[in-house]
Amino acid sequence: MAHFFIFYTRLRTEEKLLFKAAGERGIPFSAVNVSDGMWPDIPGASGDVALCRCVSQTQNSALAVLLEARGVLTVNSSDVMALCADKIVTAAKLDAAGIPQPEYAVAFSSEGAIEGAKRLGYPLVIKPATGSWGRLLAKINDRDALEAVAEHKAHMGAAHSVLFLQQYVEKKGFDLRATLLGGEPITVIKRCSEHWITNTARGATPGKYPLSPEIKALLARVQDAIGGEVLAVDLFEKPEGGWMVNEVNGQPEFRSSDGELTGVDIAGRLVEHVWSLAAQN
Repeated sequence: MAHFFIFYTRLRTEEKLLFKAAGERGIPFSAVNVSDGMWPDIPGASGDVALCRCVSQTQNSALAVLLEARGVLTVNSSDVMALCADKIVTAAKLDAAGIPQPEYAVAFSSEGAIEGAKRLGYPLVIKPATGSWGRLLAKINDRDALEAVAEHKAHMGAAHSVLFLQQYVEKKGFDLRATLLGGEPITVIKRCSEHWITNTARGATPGKYPLSPEIKALLARVQDAIGGEVLAVDLFEKPEGGWMVNEVNGQPEFRSSDGELTGVDIAGRLVEHVWSLAAQN
């Protein structure tokens, strides 16, 4: 019989919700804190399924690769994790699929960043290629600020040697976070903040928002381009109306979208979906 593992490194609200949901549904599972162990002693065998919930994207991707080598089906797959973990790769995938997103440039030096700014205009946003929770984002208002941040990046190591510049979008104080499960959108929330960064991890307030046919159609295109069993997609409203994709998260936190606000038990639906995959693996 297949085993269902939930691997984690920190017991956050999401993991507690997942454990509770699996228990309430009688879904047999094993919760494993991989911080306490090492490979190859971490459990998992061919035919098993695993939710990889490490806080670190790097740890999550490494764990998924190792488990897949044993024949374990991981959610998400290591390929999808790696794609979503890199904002440059994600932007390229969205570009190839013709999906609207903020205009961007990728530079390999301070001089290249200045050329990129000439095309994008000011203000613009510099993002680390990898990272979450709105960390190390910088809104750049002029050339002086760009030169200073680019110089700092140059001394921060190889991970910052490629600069991802993105057009600054005036969000009118909000963006949207959509959650997709099994390829289908199940929730959308509005994240409101007076700050230009609207992550709930940075204090944004979540609110209800309708899942319109237009948003559903855009999310279907994202799903086709990215793949994966569970995704969180951040959307900006375009100045002329309609929506564009800002980022795609393949390791999403979901507590702000779960339960009373949306009426959707994301944790419950997620464990049910992953357990259903065991029969297909």
